[in-house]
Amino acid sequence: MRVAGVMSGTSLDGIDVAIVEIRGRRIETPGFLSTPYPASIRQALLGPLDAAAISRLNFELGELYARAVLRAVRRFGSVELIGCHGQTIYHEGGRHTLQIGEAAVIAERTGIPVVSNFRTRDIAAGGQGAPLVPYVDYLLFRHQTRARIALNIGGIANLTWIPPSAAPEDVVAFDTGPGNMVIDALASEHTRGAQNYDRDGRIAASAKIDRRLLGELLEDRYYRRPPPKSAGREQYGAAFVTRLKQSGSSLPDVIATATGLTAATIAYGIAAVSVGAADLIVSGGGVHNRQLMAEISALVPSTKIYTSAEFGIDPDAKEAVAFAVLACETWRRRPSNLPSATGARRAVLLGSITP
Repeated sequence: MRVAGVMSGTSLDGIDVAIVEIRGRRIETPGFLSTPYPASIRQALLGPLDAAAISRLNFELGELYARAVLRAVRRFGSVELIGCHGQTIYHEGGRHTLQIGEAAVIAERTGIPVVSNFRTRDIAAGGQGAPLVPYVDYLLFRHQTRARIALNIGGIANLTWIPPSAAPEDVVAFDTGPGNMVIDALASEHTRGAQNYDRDGRIAASAKIDRRLLGELLEDRYYRRPPPKSAGREQYGAAFVTRLKQSGSSLPDVIATATGLTAATIAYGIAAVSVGAADLIVSGGGVHNRQLMAEISALVPSTKIYTSAEFGIDPDAKEAVAFAVLACETWRRRPSNLPSATGARRAVLLGSITP
């Protein structure tokens, strides 16, 4: 089955579309395109958002997602199904969540069935509603003799622990804390909008970590709370960024500190699950931040680090690929959450189908 997976993440940087061919357990990605959000849409998503703004953006994003899919289809060929994660507006794991990007608009503009609204059924079944990608990590990276940790560094960082010869119930996954989103927000301010991220980690590499501030940040009990757990913009949005800027350190030093926080909390997460040698397979925009990757490597020196590209998955496309696979499972009426990862009472069919 050929499926278009559509993902727009916490960093609000744009729309990723992966064209995915799924044949049993074989997953191939013949095409991937990324489309930046218009500046006006990105600013609107940053809020504040009232009911009217959310309703309007729901339809506007549906139009943008449809155009992004059609652009990918024109370039890489037709698809039978679309899996669209949507843009998260609010997420409180285990209680409620809201993703927008109207599926009816996407289906009407493209003429292709859409699976959307993936997270709500898991929450209804007692889960966090996140992370959902571990199901796909399990399919892609499970190994008979080697332990694997799949780490995605998007706006939020999350990891999936896959023991050797793992059964689905053996998989452990959770959000470790901030990924790129805090760094991105600070870099945008530092460069006055010229960059929406710290290219190659150059700003952080040229500055110094505020060790006092980092120590205070690491006292947050979230980082030592056992899984299941999930995080989002609610924890690491504007208020968190303001707190860092009020520390008294220079903005470059704050960026270096935010980078150190992401690396340290990822290392905490790895230490919490890994009981021996494991392969660390990294995806997401964070793989391009050389300073961040160097800091992670220094904190987990006994772990062999790869990028998902070495396993045939474009690091930038990974989450879009995942929602294509999840959509396919839903279309085939197969549950695709992992209760061991989300805390749900049972495995459930995810998402809503708009024919």
